[in-house]
Amino acid sequence: MIAADPFQGGATWAVLQFLLGLRRLGHEVYFVEPLSEKALRPVGGSLPESQNAAYFQSVVDEFGLGTRAALLLDGTEQTVGLSYADLREIAKRADLLINVSGMLTDPALLEPIALRVYLDLDPAFNQLWSAVYQIDMRFAAHTHFVTVGQAIGTPDCPVPTCGLDWLPTFQPIVLDEWPVANGSRRGALTTVGNWRGYGSVEYDGKFYGQKAHSLRRFFPLPEMTDERFELALAIHPGETPDVEALARHRWTIRDPSELTGTPASYRRFIQQSKAEFGIAKSGYVVSQSGWFSDRSVCYLASGKPVLAQDTGFGRFLPTGEGLFAFDDSAGVLTAIEEMNRDYSRHARAARALAEEFFDSDKVLPRLVELVHGTL
Repeated sequence: MIAADPFQGGATWAVLQFLLGLRRLGHEVYFVEPLSEKALRPVGGSLPESQNAAYFQSVVDEFGLGTRAALLLDGTEQTVGLSYADLREIAKRADLLINVSGMLTDPALLEPIALRVYLDLDPAFNQLWSAVYQIDMRFAAHTHFVTVGQAIGTPDCPVPTCGLDWLPTFQPIVLDEWPVANGSRRGALTTVGNWRGYGSVEYDGKFYGQKAHSLRRFFPLPEMTDERFELALAIHPGETPDVEALARHRWTIRDPSELTGTPASYRRFIQQSKAEFGIAKSGYVVSQSGWFSDRSVCYLASGKPVLAQDTGFGRFLPTGEGLFAFDDSAGVLTAIEEMNRDYSRHARAARALAEEFFDSDKVLPRLVELVHGTL
């Protein structure tokens, strides 16, 4: 999503990496985002006058996508950007749809396209919501299923496949948009996120929870090291016990809407950091799905080492140089000590990992080839 929950620079970049990366490869790329009426800001307002539309338009214009994008009010033919008639014509000649979590549901825009990819950016949760609660995750409208959970469908991962053949992909990054940023080794260990997401699940005796459930285990961490921890964290002030605990244990909490609300400010926040302290939703940890954050990829590309909570990604990515996996506070402290022993080496290794595994010029051709059955 770009506009459904506007002013989230990280979520915007997650979409832009695909759009800009495919465009770099010479594809004719169009973007359509469905927006529910209840997501309009202000509530009850019109689509053209909404904050959603203003943010959407600013983003697509900034990246040269203004004539190839549409914000579509769900269940209607109202758009900002390309007209609905334009979208109908584009769908008739398109040969591939990449549909993030199946959010685009309009049959007139789906059915003419022969190859329809369900792109799973929330592995474990999308599958469990379907399998446990029988929620319609819109799988049926698609011909192919791609996930960033590298282990989904393997014996090491307990997540049900819902009878689908999940093809793994790394998250792409357009490296030209994310140059190496030097000179901030005295900065803080940072990350960006939401304290709570949505839809925790219990399955087979295990609880698949949110970031809150993961981070609470690390509350004492800043008192164990001289490093500074600065989180751009969306947490409701009404979460009083957690807000007070974070302050008591010397976490610096910043408002992400102020620091990371646009693509440019999000990039700046990451590139001014020393490294990432990456906490995952507990569901990603429990599932050991191999999920690796698109946010962490941005740190790596910027030449910032990443200390990330282990989700099983070490089975698919090399760790120990530029990228560290941790299970507990002791693991974080060990990673910090190693990073500080030769920060420059780990910064170079971080960028090298981004270039080897996440470069959109490598990831996206492989994704297209997977879907076309040529790999």
